[in-house]
Formats: sequence, structure tokens, C-alpha cells
Amino acid sequence: MSEIVVSSVKSKKELKAFVRFNYELYKDNAYAVPDFLEDTLDTFNPKKNPAFRFCEAEYFLARREGKIVGRVAAIINRHANEKWQRRYVRFGWIDFIDDIEVSRKLLQAVEDWGRERGMNHIVGPMGFTDLDLEGMLTDGYDQLSTMNSIYNYPYYPQHMLKLGLQKEVGWVERKVTIPKDGHEAHIDKYFKIAEMVKKRYGFHLRTFKSKKEIRDGGYIQKVLGVVNRSYAGLYGYSEMDDAQMEVYANQYLQYLDKRYLSVVETAEGEVIGIGISITSLSRAIQKAKAKLFPFGWYHMAKALWFNRHPQVLDMLLVGVVPEYQDKGANALIFADIIPKTIEDGYEWAETHHQLEDNNPSQSQWKYLECTIHKRRAAYGRDF
Repeated sequence: MSEIVVSSVKSKKELKAFVRFNYELYKDNAYAVPDFLEDTLDTFNPKKNPAFRFCEAEYFLARREGKIVGRVAAIINRHANEKWQRRYVRFGWIDFIDDIEVSRKLLQAVEDWGRERGMNHIVGPMGFTDLDLEGMLTDGYDQLSTMNSIYNYPYYPQHMLKLGLQKEVGWVERKVTIPKDGHEAHIDKYFKIAEMVKKRYGFHLRTFKSKKEIRDGGYIQKVLGVVNRSYAGLYGYSEMDDAQMEVYANQYLQYLDKRYLSVVETAEGEVIGIGISITSLSRAIQKAKAKLFPFGWYHMAKALWFNRHPQVLDMLLVGVVPEYQDKGANALIFADIIPKTIEDGYEWAETHHQLEDNNPSQSQWKYLECTIHKRRAAYGRDF
């Protein structure tokens, strides 16, 4: 068999080929949701992604006889390494055909690049920050992916183990049945707790009349500030600054229905809890073939504004700052979301990925009918 050659991406044309390889590899897969070409190119652009102020990256393509058979990004996040006292190089956006020599050479390229910069450990898949795609799918291959999570074939984690990488951390995702027609579980407890904490602590929900009000009121920084505070102690987390917050806001605010932005405030107006959900865009992105232009926008617009029978709600983020996690603030979020999902006719919601050993986060679903339907992991090794 001919030799596999791994080389760095050197041109815009190669970078587009890097992004599109994922689509080509999964174009016949009913469950994979590809990266948006435009958004991913912006993520890889130092002029548009403020994470490059504390990150550096290199992108590699594996070829056999000139044909692309794999890709991987090598990333060093200096903020995270300094915070956690580590010398880690991350691998992300990894895809490869089912050939162990391809995956071996891709990971070797990341290790060699990291070693040249003083690193001694490889881990992934992870992105520049925690709001990028992370975690290799290890269970749930027959479940539709989401726009903010990784889908991969079952042979990926098998390759990781064969190459000597071990699981370092795991995440789970849940399918939550919208409570109706006998599936109420114990949702009344959310409403009772919500009313109790309103009276006891003065907590309340902030509502918004427009997206302009969200921006002008400084709620982008306040909402994502909750993410910084609630995620600060979680595996490998790197705090967002104002510039990064603006980038993520521009990326997701265009898709947001303001009714599904749940913001919990104290009596003094401090934002202490948030829930951000959007209608699932997975099928729309598949139909758009991961490109907004020239016609992809049509499928997105149809899913966002003209879908009278939405089926799935994606719960992108749910977070409560640590000092209020045991005071019922999350009950206000669920008490806000549940009636809206019933009114709008959703059948089920999909949670964002949560660390499997994060007990406070795992326990918040206990009063709902739900099941863990996906698992994912990050793999690493010293070198």
C-alpha cells in the first residue's frame, strides 16, 4: 500500500479542503451534522478568532496518492496550560478513514509540533476553548448529532486505544421528554421550588423584548460571565474575555429565540443563572450541506422561523454560579422553559454535554423523564 504523507496546511485552498473533508467523509451518514464552512474558517482565522491571542495552532492533512484521507488541528491554549499547570497540546477537528496508520501519523504530527514548543502531553479532541467542539463520541452512533457537538464513526475511539491513548475525561448527553400526555414525571417540583426561591431569596427571571435589548443591556457579558464562573473549575476550562464573548454572541444570537433565553437574577439584579436553547438545526445544516451560501440560508430560515411543528430543542447551555447552585436557581430556568416547550409542541430536548462526574449538574435532571443517549470522551497520553 502506498505511503501516507502528512503535511501542514499552507493555503486558503488547503484550509477549505481541511474543513470540507469532514463533509466528504460523512456525506452519506444520516446522523452526522457537518461543520459550517464559513463559521469554521472564521474559527481558524487569527484575525477573526480572539482565542489566538493566547492560543497557537497548526492544521495537518494526511494524503495517500494525493487524496486526502485524514485531518487534524494541533492547538496550544496557553491560558489553560497556565491555569492548570500543564504542558498540553490539544488535538481537534480530527477525522480519518479506518486505517490505523492514518490516525497514527496524524497524532504523531500533533505530538511533534507540540514537542517543538515544549509540550509533553497530547489530549483531545478539544478546541481552542470549551465552547468549541470537544469530546469524541463513544456511544450513541445511531442518534442525530447537533450543530455544537462532534459526530464520529465507532472506529475512532478504537484507534485511540490501539495507539496508547487513554480516556481522561467523559461527558454525557440526555434526551429529555417534553412533559405531556402522561410524561409529567415530577415537574411540579420545579415549579414549587421556583416559587419558594422567589419568595425566600428574591430571585426572578429577566425577560427581553428584543435582541437589541440583550446587547444594549450588557447581557451578553453578563450571561457568558455566568458561564465563566460556573465552568471555572471544570476540566481544562479556559475563561472567555469580552472579545471572545462577542464572537460567540455573533455566532449564536442570530439563531436565538429570545423566549428561550432564561436569565435568573437576584433581587439586586445580579445575573446568577442562565439557560440558552434553540430549535434543532441539525436537519437544516444537513440539507444546506454545511454551507450558508448560496442556498443554505433558506434551510436555516425555514427551520428557525417557518417550522410550525418543531420536534427537538437543543439546550446549548445551562449554568448557575457556584454560590447559588444549592439555592434552587436552576428550578427557575426549568420552570421557565417547560411551559414554552409544551406550548410550542416540542417532543423532546437534547442537553449540552456535561461531565459525567459533575454531580450537581447531573442531578438537575432528576425530576424529568430522560435518558442518557450519548457519551463522549477526551483521550490523552504523555510523550
